[in-house]
Amino acid sequence: MATSLKSTASFLQLRKPENHSLNRLSFLKSSVSVKRFAPMAALTAAPTPGLAETFSRLKKDGKVALIPYVTAGDPDLSTTAEALKLLDSCGSDIIELGVPYSDPLADGPVIQAAATRSLARGTDFNAIISMLKEVVPQLSSPLALFTYYNPILKRGVGNFMSTIKDVGVRGLVVPDVPLEETQTLRSAATEHNIELILLTTPTTPTDRMRAIVEAAEGFVYLVSSVGVTGARASVSDRVQTLLKDIKEASTKPVAVGFGISTPEQAKQVKGWGSDGVIIGSAMVKVLGDAKTPEEGLKALEAFTKSLKAALS
Repeated sequence: MATSLKSTASFLQLRKPENHSLNRLSFLKSSVSVKRFAPMAALTAAPTPGLAETFSRLKKDGKVALIPYVTAGDPDLSTTAEALKLLDSCGSDIIELGVPYSDPLADGPVIQAAATRSLARGTDFNAIISMLKEVVPQLSSPLALFTYYNPILKRGVGNFMSTIKDVGVRGLVVPDVPLEETQTLRSAATEHNIELILLTTPTTPTDRMRAIVEAAEGFVYLVSSVGVTGARASVSDRVQTLLKDIKEASTKPVAVGFGISTPEQAKQVKGWGSDGVIIGSAMVKVLGDAKTPEEGLKALEAFTKSLKAALS
């Protein structure tokens, strides 16, 4: 269930994980056709760049990364496949894909509802991997998975890393593992050339923030607000200070997420010096509120283009 960040020991790298049991998508034109993804001829596409490499290229060009997030399987995996290709064609620099989970402690009501719908339709990790095997070779942007720790433990850390590497995933976000317990993940991720993204929050003590930044790969994920994911009316001015603090501690790129939902907010965060902007709940809501997958994809296209324009 959703939880709020009310103390420095209540979230992400700042909390001990609960003992959860181990059960538990070519650019679309104005007329969008959603089809079942089908096996296709082997593609000889060059591997997508890594996350750090992407940020380095963008920095040289004086640009900020647009990083949209969608939930796998909402409304269905065929639509997810099309959404991934659409987001890529609309200029996304990195794409984050959420693996639906039954106890998403970091997620607000929009993403929780999307995960619930996805799971109710039978979406599972194997189906997501099958979809990614067909879709990732068609993407020019690197893909990062957002998943909780239990699905990783269920498959074994090494096996999980090998599986996602084989389908072309380049980054990984695991929000419910504290820094002290990331060593196994970090070792396995490094072995499989997966960049493990770590999160720091407004309540993270300075010394701990520095340790998190030092250990992070790909980029540092700066949580903009205290609480779970979800749209906010405004972005806290404190984000500007937090960005400055992180950049004083490291030259690694920093992307801001949690609560950014409009082109205006994205532009504001860019002005504060962020290297990337992550938009999650607003993206998921566009797809979730649509009457049909086709309408959802059209709306997602328009929204993504507006965000890209704001960051240009």
